[in-house]
Amino acid sequence: MSLERQVRAKLASKRSPEQEKEAQEWIEAILGAKFPPGEAFEDVIKDGTVLCQLINKIKPGSVNKINTSGGQFKMMENITNFQAAIKNYGVPDIDVFQTVDLWEKKDIAQVTNTLFALGRETYRHAEWSGPYLGPKPAEECKRDFSEEVLNAGKTVIGLQAGSNKGATQAGQNMGAGRKILLGK
Repeated sequence: MSLERQVRAKLASKRSPEQEKEAQEWIEAILGAKFPPGEAFEDVIKDGTVLCQLINKIKPGSVNKINTSGGQFKMMENITNFQAAIKNYGVPDIDVFQTVDLWEKKDIAQVTNTLFALGRETYRHAEWSGPYLGPKPAEECKRDFSEEVLNAGKTVIGLQAGSNKGATQAGQNMGAGRKILLGK
């Protein structure tokens, strides 16, 4: 098996049909249209038009021009515009797939992860009323303790420190005694 085939097999094994289905249903719910029956998830979103429509529904005006014709470079431009729009929306750069991951179907799992990152980001925008994708991100739970409480905490011995009551070194050299008895 060639190295390229091994890499493709490994990337394919990272794919989750359940997550792809969940992402597809989320996109369909937002756009109000079903994907064509029998067409693969990655084939429907490959040219970036659906993705641009998606971000425009979530945040209107995010992508000014969606290319519907003009060859592969115009279609790849859609993907790039989608990526820029979701970064502006707040999706961390680390969560955004590379254009070739989708266009050349190199890593569809990463594309799905990006959609989930976008879904998580929608929770942070009060103007978005759903539907949502994935779990709600945790919010910071800042606590302000008084100086008195902080000082009181310094005198407590945590349970993690443990206890040495009843601890001995008996049995530490069992291996050496066994060797003598066995004659080794």
